[in-house]
Amino acid sequence: MTSAVLSLTTGELSGGASPSEDRIFRTPRAVIVLDGVSTVHDGQDPRGGWYAQTLGRRLAVALSATPGAGLRSMLEDAIASVADLSGLRPGASPAATVSIVRLHDHQVDALTLGDSPVIAIRTSGTVEEVRDDRLAGLVGAHAAHARYRDRLRNGGGFQAAEHRELLRQLRDHQMRHVNREVEGAYWIAEAVPEAARHAVTRSWPVSDLAEVLAMTDGVSAVVDEYRLIESWAEFAELCRDRGPARVVQMIRAAESGDPDGKRWPRYKPADDKSLAVLRFCVEERR
Repeated sequence: MTSAVLSLTTGELSGGASPSEDRIFRTPRAVIVLDGVSTVHDGQDPRGGWYAQTLGRRLAVALSATPGAGLRSMLEDAIASVADLSGLRPGASPAATVSIVRLHDHQVDALTLGDSPVIAIRTSGTVEEVRDDRLAGLVGAHAAHARYRDRLRNGGGFQAAEHRELLRQLRDHQMRHVNREVEGAYWIAEAVPEAARHAVTRSWPVSDLAEVLAMTDGVSAVVDEYRLIESWAEFAELCRDRGPARVVQMIRAAESGDPDGKRWPRYKPADDKSLAVLRFCVEERR
């Protein structure tokens, strides 16, 4: 008789002086990675880090109590519980992206809601990306997206009032499309439990996987946006060689070398970074 064992290594780094709003939770057979989003006005409570902490804790309990339950339904129940107990209202609540990787029997299941991808490296060497790109598509199509990036490339900097105004326009555009049945909608964990039904999911036999990486967009940008690393296969190899903690530090160091966003236009000088690397070992049991 065989059984699969999960091992985990992580790397986490705040984007600046404030505490990170990312969270990583682990259960014996699962990992949850969340990126808290403070969708309410600055200085208003509760914040994205609080939401990610509260939702992640609830998901960890559910994954331990009902290890074989559907991931979408588990996330829907957790969002509903947090919203009800904390009196959260749609559009006036903090939010979080959610990625879950779970080992159950001889299968690995993944879920992602929002722009925190899961990358599966198969034993064959091929790569499968579990991604939710709806927000990127929505924002990328807005005129303010190209304008703020052009400003940064031309030396406009992050601190200028025009940069903040362009980001405000993008944020307002996002808020008109979040968790709503409208054209161009995107979905995120907030105060609408039904958003979980729109999560992207995948499953694989555990024997097909060498490793799985789950991360927030502060990490995935190194491949998706910066092209500092050319492929996810190369990224996974770097994690094996140097460890995820060192990898997130390398990404931060690269951003520090581009303090005005001229080389890599982005919303802010540095984002919070969380990276979980899961590996699986199939063992014989007597």
